[in-house]
Amino acid sequence: MTRRHGYALLASIVAVIVALSAAIYVGVASDAGSEGTTLTGGNPSRDAAAPASTGVWVGSWSASPVGAEPGTEIAGLAGRSVRNVVHASIGGTSARITLSNLYGQSPLTITHASIAVAADTDTAEAAADTMRRLTFGGATAVVVPAGQQVLSDAVRITIPGGSDILVTTYSPTEAGPVTYHPHARQVSYTAEGDRTEDVTGTAYTGQTEYWRYLTALDVLSDEADGTVVAFGDSLTDGVGSTENANRRWPDLLSQRLHTALAEGRDLPRYSVVNQGIGGNQVLADGLGRPAENQAGVARFARDVLGRSNVKVVIVDLGINDILRNPNLADPNQVLAGLRTLVRQAHARGIKVIGATLMPIGGHHGYSGARENVRQTINAEIRAGKVYDAVVDFDKAVRDPYDPRKIRSDYDSGDHVHPSDKGYERMAAAFDLADLKGSAPAKL
Repeated sequence: MTRRHGYALLASIVAVIVALSAAIYVGVASDAGSEGTTLTGGNPSRDAAAPASTGVWVGSWSASPVGAEPGTEIAGLAGRSVRNVVHASIGGTSARITLSNLYGQSPLTITHASIAVAADTDTAEAAADTMRRLTFGGATAVVVPAGQQVLSDAVRITIPGGSDILVTTYSPTEAGPVTYHPHARQVSYTAEGDRTEDVTGTAYTGQTEYWRYLTALDVLSDEADGTVVAFGDSLTDGVGSTENANRRWPDLLSQRLHTALAEGRDLPRYSVVNQGIGGNQVLADGLGRPAENQAGVARFARDVLGRSNVKVVIVDLGINDILRNPNLADPNQVLAGLRTLVRQAHARGIKVIGATLMPIGGHHGYSGARENVRQTINAEIRAGKVYDAVVDFDKAVRDPYDPRKIRSDYDSGDHVHPSDKGYERMAAAFDLADLKGSAPAKL
């Protein structure tokens, strides 16, 4: 097979993957509703009335569904309340959530759900007078079919930007496995029985570093005009950063942007949400049906195009295609996959900022041949042949005396993932002015 025919075949395969992904996974509506779900039981809550406030819907927090939680294959989390703790990147006057049963093998029945502002960090306790019951199509209960997701009704609640938010669900029936996001770098909680509207949090004795079912928190905000999605692997997911501290680079980029806006800089008013998955690759899925840790080209429609009011996506993906490929990765195939993401974004008018691939010297998977692949990909990115704008993470964190490695004080210790200081340096590498503008008519 000639190289030209090989690339044409790759493009055809990628197109099929993208089309199948969009067909299999039911997306949420851009504004409201719960497409593809069955509503059961309950009465409408007065808190679920349509918001009277003005503003636009933007993403305040998100996390990608990654796989099926081990040990939940049959019973799921039946009879337990799941209290997810998430960090709001932007404030609002109303909120709505997305729940996912992507990896479930049976319908997930949620009979009670709530949202509240956390009383403090590192706690399951709700702040006074912030607890709100969530509804779905006016009902307090919802059934999420296997492989699908549901968007709640909007509920009036003041979400302060930079606060921790408690989203709690209760399911009385067995429905496994649980769709989850590991490596959350954030402690969440469980309690026995239906403790969904428990304000004190004392019943929440179970702790985990997973997010379960919950994949998005949107807010009706007058503080932002759009959403920035950080799309990547464990480097975006924040592996190596301090737990419960929100020190991932997307968190720190959000802080930088808000500080600059407060100082009067002429910049877009955007929220920042995180769609990083540890171990994620551009081209290769994980195992299972549906595939766990879906490839970037397969999940882009859901995790970027399916988020609320997206204006910019930042792509930091490709290093796992190099490290996890048992053979030597073809840089041209990885680049073709990245360009597929860009085309999808441009078709929706979304600007794409891309990151260079960071050093891996000292990691057990390092080799000279793999380093050459990384350098080839980075050269194309820096030359402006992939993305609309570039953030040079490689240059920002590399050791000036050995550019194959991360600088020691930026290294968490495994020679791939940054420390808190390294993530701070990555966020500082952005030219905030690159957030301006929209996708070009043609790259």
